[in-house]
Amino acid sequence: MKILGIDIGGSGIKAAIVNTKTGELLTERHRIATPKPATPNAVAKVVKEMVEHFDWKDAVGCSFPTTIVEGKCIHSGNLSKKWLNIKVDKLFRKECHIPFYVSNDADLAGVAEVNLGAGKKEKGVTIVITIGTGIGSGLFYNKKLIPNLELGKMLHSNGKIIEYYTADSIRKKEDLSLKQWALRFDELLEYTRIVFSPSLIILGGGISKKYDQFKEYLTTDVKVKVAEFRNNAGIIGAAMYAHKRLKD
Repeated sequence: MKILGIDIGGSGIKAAIVNTKTGELLTERHRIATPKPATPNAVAKVVKEMVEHFDWKDAVGCSFPTTIVEGKCIHSGNLSKKWLNIKVDKLFRKECHIPFYVSNDADLAGVAEVNLGAGKKEKGVTIVITIGTGIGSGLFYNKKLIPNLELGKMLHSNGKIIEYYTADSIRKKEDLSLKQWALRFDELLEYTRIVFSPSLIILGGGISKKYDQFKEYLTTDVKVKVAEFRNNAGIIGAAMYAHKRLKD
């Protein structure tokens, strides 16, 4: 089935039409910068621009960078505090006049990776961690999604939210070397190992492309893989999610 997948991120909004059976992008990926400030109305207008770019008239799957329950944003995330309690699916449907199926970005990136990518042969507990403006995470047991895991919202030993210590945006903001950042990220992996005992951790987000440059600084004994779909995982997973919802 062909479905438009849209991945909303802190710096960019990306989309493509996807073959939901294979994960193949059937079009070139299109990117539009996330508006500043990223208010609901501003983002909705970019989403409409994206839909028009693809001349898309059917249902859309959408990855969104915070906790989503039944289409509703229950945490403001890293976009704008104005998103809190917004029904994101309803907002985009009203703007574009087509159905939207919206869920958490890391969950949907995980849907793509666990079913078609780096975790397709794995059983047991798999955790997907996306590293970008914040820290996203998806939890799967035997490929079944347990939604809205937020590892990035755990508290670090200094009492502050851990994504403010380990996100890629913090690496850039504090001008950390890859080694300095990786040693911080290793602490998050250790927390994850202790709490969830995963058999596999899949890393996504832009910095995952540099995995070979920082993997030597990670001490976890859990198997770690890089997301096969890289920055397209959110687009692919969003399309797969919409396909499943349409079937249900």
